Amino acid sequence: MRIDDTHHPALTSWVESANGHSDFPIQNLPLGVFSADGLERRIGVAIGDFILDLQAAAYALDDAWADELAQPVLNAFLSLGRGPRVALRQRLSELLGDEAHRETLEGALIGQSEATMHLPTIVGDYTDFYVGIHHATNVGRQFRPDNPLLPNYKYVPIGYHGRASSVRVSGEPVLRPAGQRKPPEAEVPVFGPSRRLDYELELGVWVGPGNALGEPIPIDEAEEHVAGFCLLNDWSARDLQAWEYQPLGPFLAKNFLTSVSPWLVTPEALAPFMTTAFPRSEGDPQPLDYLQGGSEKPGLGLTVEAFLTTRAMRDAGLAPHRLSRGVAADAMYWTVEQIIAHHSCNGCNLQPGDLIGTGTLSTASPDGLGSLLEISQGGKAPLTLPTGEQRSFLEEGDELVLTARAVAEGFASIGLGECRGLVVG
Repeated sequence: MRIDDTHHPALTSWVESANGHSDFPIQNLPLGVFSADGLERRIGVAIGDFILDLQAAAYALDDAWADELAQPVLNAFLSLGRGPRVALRQRLSELLGDEAHRETLEGALIGQSEATMHLPTIVGDYTDFYVGIHHATNVGRQFRPDNPLLPNYKYVPIGYHGRASSVRVSGEPVLRPAGQRKPPEAEVPVFGPSRRLDYELELGVWVGPGNALGEPIPIDEAEEHVAGFCLLNDWSARDLQAWEYQPLGPFLAKNFLTSVSPWLVTPEALAPFMTTAFPRSEGDPQPLDYLQGGSEKPGLGLTVEAFLTTRAMRDAGLAPHRLSRGVAADAMYWTVEQIIAHHSCNGCNLQPGDLIGTGTLSTASPDGLGSLLEISQGGKAPLTLPTGEQRSFLEEGDELVLTARAVAEGFASIGLGECRGLVVG
């Protein structure tokens, strides 16, 4: 991921709202899928408070990508790999940065407030990992105080195959799931709505070209298969999870909804913000050979945050309460490149538009915990909100908002947008 003139901090756009925009300045240019009055789903680019409709602007782009960019999802374009993605970014930077193109392109702009966002791809498969070592330790400590991390954790990037059909774009209402749970005092389980609904602050990784079945992706090539990033909330029913997770792992506790932010922020946009990987402690095992290598700076220098509002807080006009704040690279024991290499090492075929979750990103700091399970210590230490309300887990009317910002000296900061979810039951 190279730094070039598209990252220059002095670069501005004739789309005035992009200049100094908190998430979508001209240095970002994330891809997404939108619809608006009179328009079916189309591929667009976020620029300030607007979306540039790439189908309407097709005449100014390279004809080589015309068919892929005319699709209602990004799968075909992502399958082309890095080269066309870099070239599109360069061309969009030129078009949106040069006043000479205002007159011809202004008509292709649509206000984000006037558009409906959709999933950027058809998600063929979704895999959720567990690379947040502090989260794994905190959760493990609740069940195994003397041995919170299982023996395989520092050898294997742990993951599970999630449910792609229930992946939804930010803003989809959160319906409380039902299932079996076994209260500690009960002899047998009961069936009913979850009473321990939780969020998980994660990042999502969109897969690019992918690999053929039976052909693993070497770690030195893993970067080529990452098409972009988003925010991801892996909603979790902790009481269902506690009863069902042994011996095969998450099922109904996780597959009822996964929310993602709508914009695919490319690796190219994040190039200035990459950092070193998580520092392994002395005595930790070295990764096996197939997990060693990759890029020089594979760590994600993104500050991720989670905010909560209750119905009472909104009625009182109170600001959202921040639950968590931390840097992704400080939480991820395994890098995205290691995730890709491990996922495919047995010959599993990743496909364009597939989604991979990092797992909950909790840092070592108490204010960097990425789930209520950790914040409330499993319900033993409820969180007190500005209204005096307490929360151990989510209740009806609660809204979660995830955000992420990339900041580095000498560069314009960019963001990933928002991932929202309102609990309606």
